[in-house]
Amino acid sequence: MLAQRAQQPAFTVVPLGVKGGIEEGNLSAYLVAPVGSTSYVCLDAGSLHQGIEKAIANKVFAVQADTVLRSYIKAYLLSHAHLDHVAGLLLNAPDDAPKTIYGLPECLTIIQRDYFNWQAWPNFGSGGKSPALRKYQLRELMPRQETTIEHTALRVQAFPLSHAAPYQSAAFLLKSQDSYLLYLGDTGADELEKTHNLRDLWQAIKPLVVAHKLKAIFIEASYPNEQPENQLFGHLTPARLLQELTSLSQLTGTDALRGLPVVVTHLKPTAANEAAIKKQLAAGNKLQVKLIFPEQGQRLEF
Repeated sequence: MLAQRAQQPAFTVVPLGVKGGIEEGNLSAYLVAPVGSTSYVCLDAGSLHQGIEKAIANKVFAVQADTVLRSYIKAYLLSHAHLDHVAGLLLNAPDDAPKTIYGLPECLTIIQRDYFNWQAWPNFGSGGKSPALRKYQLRELMPRQETTIEHTALRVQAFPLSHAAPYQSAAFLLKSQDSYLLYLGDTGADELEKTHNLRDLWQAIKPLVVAHKLKAIFIEASYPNEQPENQLFGHLTPARLLQELTSLSQLTGTDALRGLPVVVTHLKPTAANEAAIKKQLAAGNKLQVKLIFPEQGQRLEF
């Protein structure tokens, strides 16, 4: 089983930001491209420039930061419109090149109405209040409908998530040839959110997990288990994350998950929080998934 996972990597991932708050220059943003390509999509965009500079310092990129921003990033996929997931895009918009922002309709409505409105920020969008600068085309994704990401070799399907219901977030299933990568934006557990969004997502990816075509899952764990459930604000703890992976394993069989890379995102950045989350996940990892805690500017391959 583990040998089956030790195949040639299909995806390059460059985390530009990995935290769930406080550190303004290190908030959720992940560049993803097929291995060997510099045509990246940016999954969320909480922090961009500082993460790009970190990646350059780590010799991930051999070009200047503005080249990565303007040329390597071909499009953005936004899971939801909270500032810790979009601030980097907004702040870098004046220096960015024209490209497309993809997201579920609710997310893009908030971007256009509440940010690109000449009050919160200039209208870099293609609709809304005049004059529209048309730096970005906002393209709605319909749930489960596979869409080609412009100027990349990637395709995407979006799945709705619940982030403190009724607020909607999204998961993105990226496809490169016959390989897949799953990225979840902020999400609460089905049991607490009173939804079946995660169950539906697990059902959708079941055949990919069983066939070992899913190369990694990116999923959040914002708070340690001690956080009161009425103060989770639509986030996961280690216990809730592992509970959801167990739900997935009940569909796929436990053997199918053994060794699967699970990249833990959105940790709230206090030393005590991070240490507790890592310890609790390791202690509860009965499924023997491969837990990965990404670092800003450090390349990953799956």
